[in-house]
Amino acid sequence: MLVTGGANGIGRDVALIAAREGAKVLVNDLGGGTRGGDEGSAGPAEAVAAEIRAGGGQAISNSHSVTDYDAVVDMPEQALKTFGGLHAVINPAGILRDGMFHKMSHADWDVVLDVHLRGTYNVCRATIELFREQQDGAYVLFSSTSGLIGNVGQTNYGAAKMGIAGLSRILALEGASKHVRSNVLAPGAWTRLVATVPVRDEEAAKRREQMAKLMPTDAPAKLAVALASPRRRRCRGRSSPCRATTSR
Repeated sequence: MLVTGGANGIGRDVALIAAREGAKVLVNDLGGGTRGGDEGSAGPAEAVAAEIRAGGGQAISNSHSVTDYDAVVDMPEQALKTFGGLHAVINPAGILRDGMFHKMSHADWDVVLDVHLRGTYNVCRATIELFREQQDGAYVLFSSTSGLIGNVGQTNYGAAKMGIAGLSRILALEGASKHVRSNVLAPGAWTRLVATVPVRDEEAAKRREQMAKLMPTDAPAKLAVALASPRRRRCRGRSSPCRATTSR
């Protein structure tokens, strides 16, 4: 399993949960800040991989940016070389550069779409031929209510996230005959990205405190891992629901 943005937030919980369930995990994370554009570090991704190995699991790390297609192409190769296979991609990697649209710079628009929409394209394009050839593969991609519903100050983020929803839907349609699945989540969780969104008043600050308590990152992470499970493939076409296991 390839997990992008795997050093923090939902991505970190995805990597840890999947490993506990027996998945062999490639933890990818640039190790940069919440706004992107910085050099990054290999340390955060390796720290999560090391935590998995210390717990008896199998994991390796990768610190390339999802915006660099040539680097992304190396990720499935790394998984194949180390683990002998790759059957799932979970892609919550992201950044924020919020601002009102009439004040938004071209750079802030471009970098958010580059990380979210281009980054999602890159990881899917770099793995889709492998998944189709082996007739087995699962994508769990990440949209947002900022795109599906809207949120002031997030036109760049919302536009990118709506694009991901469309990409996932068509991947699922095109991949069905080859047993390639794609699901998209629009989760609510307390992450370091959410923590950067400014609050305007005391009431909003209180709501944020409640959100931190009631919306842990492991909730959407568990669902993402379940959707990537190979058992989900075996459940297709059945009239009764199947319990999901995790993808290996």
